[in-house]
Amino acid sequence: MSTISKEHSDRLFWLGRYTERFFITLRSLDKLYDKMIDDKHGYKEYLEYFRLPDKYNDSLDFIHSFLYDANNQNSAAYSLERAYDNGIVLREEISTKTLSFLQMAKDTLISSQDKTSVRLALLPLKDIMYSFWGSINEHIYDDEIRNIIYIGKTLERLDMYMRMKYPFATVEKEFIRLCKNLNRVPKGTPYRYNIKYLSDVVEILGTERDYELYSDKAIKSLGCLFEPMEVTV
Repeated sequence: MSTISKEHSDRLFWLGRYTERFFITLRSLDKLYDKMIDDKHGYKEYLEYFRLPDKYNDSLDFIHSFLYDANNQNSAAYSLERAYDNGIVLREEISTKTLSFLQMAKDTLISSQDKTSVRLALLPLKDIMYSFWGSINEHIYDDEIRNIIYIGKTLERLDMYMRMKYPFATVEKEFIRLCKNLNRVPKGTPYRYNIKYLSDVVEILGTERDYELYSDKAIKSLGCLFEPMEVTV
């Protein structure tokens, strides 16, 4: 029987989700920088992916909000802060060394606001996050703890990729990766996936046509895949 509490299982899961959301948000904004050189309203497509209203004065206003506004739940700053909050509670499980990379990422993000070239100042963040995941692998010896974090990471990546209309081949690869992680969940853990919702996603991602037609349903089912207070075996 697992010794990991439901509360800590939930925090491990969301540590994985928020760190991946932070990383993908940064990567997406970096691509938008180039797009908005030629099209100052190029960020609108990104907002449409997440069904968000355009309340921004211009592209610079959008970028600043999605990078630094901790009150914007879709921003890089918000995701990183939530990841750090979970990491603080999980310090014993993930190690102080691993947590230090999240602190380093926070410091780098904050200091980049004062730089002439924000893109240049943000470059180290990619390596910092790779180091964070390397530290996860290096300092966590409990396979269940590490696996729950990686389930959160792969689930978040799949969710974001589907929302941003990534090609089916890319989405399919990430779904296969998620299923491999789910298969490693040991019996007795307080964090069990919901078979009904997993079956829905399996069916929809079975073909490219179904993915194109029913991706919204797949995203909704994916969001219900882990509900730690309602254990489904």
